[in-house]
Amino acid sequence: MPRTRRRLPSREPVERPDELDPSIPFPPMEAELVRDLPEGEDWQYEPKWDGFRGILENASGELRLWSRNARPLLRYFPELRSLEKLLPEHSALDGEIVIERGGVLDFDAMQTRLHPAESRINRLSGEIPARFVAFD
Repeated sequence: MPRTRRRLPSREPVERPDELDPSIPFPPMEAELVRDLPEGEDWQYEPKWDGFRGILENASGELRLWSRNARPLLRYFPELRSLEKLLPEHSALDGEIVIERGGVLDFDAMQTRLHPAESRINRLSGEIPARFVAFD
């Protein structure tokens, strides 16, 4: 399988297959603990979102949403299925699933969505819909 090379902020090259196995979730970029923040114009910083980390991918026309631990999440957030129209095939976005209530992110509302009953999930997706905030 051909490989491409890309550079991370550390400037170290990383090899990655050109074609991803659709049965394996796209791996998220994890934060790294450092003593001092890097300086310079090449760095950008993101806020800490109060939600669930999610990898949204369109694998051959099938939308998937994975947790950072490779657990499927789309069944808990059916309102995000409409994003399939916006995401080209064979692509992935790294981001955060969030619920906003009254102008504030509500992590407690996020936790109520992880419920085994599909009827409850569908009701809550209408009452307190989640959003996907993409950052990578």
